[in-house]
Amino acid sequence: MSTLPHATRPSFAARAGAPTRLPEFEALDQAHRAALAMLGSFQHLVQHLQSQGLDGHARQSAREILAFFNGPGRSHHADEEQHVFPGLLASSDVELVAQVRRLQQDHGWLEEDWRELEPHVRAVADGYNGFDLPLLTAALPVFEALYRDHIALEETRVYPAARRQKLALIEGRNGQAVVL
Repeated sequence: MSTLPHATRPSFAARAGAPTRLPEFEALDQAHRAALAMLGSFQHLVQHLQSQGLDGHARQSAREILAFFNGPGRSHHADEEQHVFPGLLASSDVELVAQVRRLQQDHGWLEEDWRELEPHVRAVADGYNGFDLPLLTAALPVFEALYRDHIALEETRVYPAARRQKLALIEGRNGQAVVL
C-alpha cells in the first residue's frame, strides 16, 4: 500500500498503465482529415466542371464544399485560436511562437482565399453559370497548397508541442499518463 495521501496519488488507470486520452486533439486531427478530403472533393468539382459542366453532381459537390468551409473548416480555426495557440504563444521557444504566429496569419489568408472562392462555389451549388471556371482552376491550387502546408506545420510541430503542454498540465494536476 502506498504512503502517498489519496489526493496526490496517481489514478488507478495511470498506475495500471492505462492512459488518459486527449479527445480535443483527436477532434483537431479529424478536422484535418476532413479538410484534406474536402480539398480532394474541391479538385474533383473543378475537374468535373471542366469535363461535364454544371449538373446535379456538381451542384451537390459544391453544396458539400460550402457546408464544410463555411462551417467546420472555420470553426476548426477558431478552436485552434482559442484553445491551442494561446498557451503556445506564452512559450519561451521563439521558433515555436513564430510558427504559431505564422499559423494565425495562415488562418487570415485561408479565410481571404475562401472569400474569393466561395461566391463561385455558391453559384455552382445554386445551379447558376455565373461561376468563373478559370478563376477556380487557378485559385484552387494556391488555396490547397496553403491548406496542406498549414496542416503539415500544425501536425509536425505545433500540435505535438501543444500535446506536451497539455500533458504537463495534466500530469502536474494528477499524475496521470496521457495518450498523445
